[in-house]
Amino acid sequence: MNEEAWIEQVSAFFARQEGLPPITGRILGWLMICEPAEQSAADIAAGIKASRASMTANIRSLTATGLVRRYTRAGDRTAYYRLDDQGWETAVRRRIEGMSAFEDVLHQGLDLVGRDAERASRLRAAQSVYHWVGSLLRPPENGDPDDRTGPLEPGEGNPADGAVPARPRQPPRDADPR
Repeated sequence: MNEEAWIEQVSAFFARQEGLPPITGRILGWLMICEPAEQSAADIAAGIKASRASMTANIRSLTATGLVRRYTRAGDRTAYYRLDDQGWETAVRRRIEGMSAFEDVLHQGLDLVGRDAERASRLRAAQSVYHWVGSLLRPPENGDPDDRTGPLEPGEGNPADGAVPARPRQPPRDADPR
């Protein structure tokens, strides 16, 4: 696979998974593999074979997310861009926080329609999945990154005997998480 094909693969992934415009995914792909790591808008445009005019809004959106940082150099009016190594963690943390916030919105929806109402079943289904995913993504309460707490899967050993509890592998089907 060559660089151009890999960049297109990155672009397709982010378009499919995150709903990003293809050009935004191409910019991310390029900034992951370019040399030098700092690139001007003209450098990026040349690298992904795009017009400079199409770069402005897409680079701005990537800098707003924290994935890309803007730099200037003394005596040079050109702006340079580079992936921020901590940007990935920031983006994932925001996604996790967003999921937690939506779980709260779903809880409010249950309060609104009543927990026993037939229409509450749709809210409970969504809330159950969001709660499950949140339980997989929340950091351990004791601060130990190797502590994988959660219900044991059938057939797994006792943690007291040295077995490591597993996170649940699929969302609960009918449990109300609150």
